[in-house]
Amino acid sequence: MKKDMVITIDGPAGAGKTTVSKRLAECLSYRYVDTGALYRGVGYEACAAGISSDDDPALEKLCKTLDLNLVLSDQGLRLMSGGKDISEEIRTPAMAMMASAVSARKPVRDFLLVLQRKLGREKKVVFEGRDMGTVVFPEADVKFYLDATPEVRAYRRYLEMKLKSPVSLEDVEKDIRKRDENDSSRALAPLKPAEDAVIIDASSLEVDRVIEAMLSHIQCKYQP
Repeated sequence: MKKDMVITIDGPAGAGKTTVSKRLAECLSYRYVDTGALYRGVGYEACAAGISSDDDPALEKLCKTLDLNLVLSDQGLRLMSGGKDISEEIRTPAMAMMASAVSARKPVRDFLLVLQRKLGREKKVVFEGRDMGTVVFPEADVKFYLDATPEVRAYRRYLEMKLKSPVSLEDVEKDIRKRDENDSSRALAPLKPAEDAVIIDASSLEVDRVIEAMLSHIQCKYQP
């Protein structure tokens, strides 16, 4: 099997990309990069600075000052901004919607495109995101698109969120559908599978089965 690959896993919110991406990276002894956290980080800093998600000049100026880093610690992958750990602050419904909003803005995408490609230079990495296989790494060695029905994705996200704060399944599903609409209809890098991506519907699949399918595809593609 080819050893030094860039693997991308795209898909909508709540499809299970984070869990699957981490597990796949572990199986291959690869690095895992959560690009959604980077967009949330920009959104968080924009909110902290009082910048609107559609203020391109202000966002461009902000991005020039940002120092975002993903750091692996005993607590897992953490997002640092200017040396401050903001991993918990970015995991709120408000930051999810803000991330979706700023991800449609060219200054933000240009800024993170450079950062993401820098992270991919050494290869042996699994990138999780929305446009990893279509825009950021169109020449990636292996591309997956992980999907599930909105109802299943909302329920999974609801189970995660209710442990941290009171939330209703109805509100979570509403947010999921709204984010789907935002991510898929934006003019700049809309959410969609790459033409050469392997599409996996995980609506009724356990994580282990998804990982098995991915590893099987990788082995078949790069069988010695």
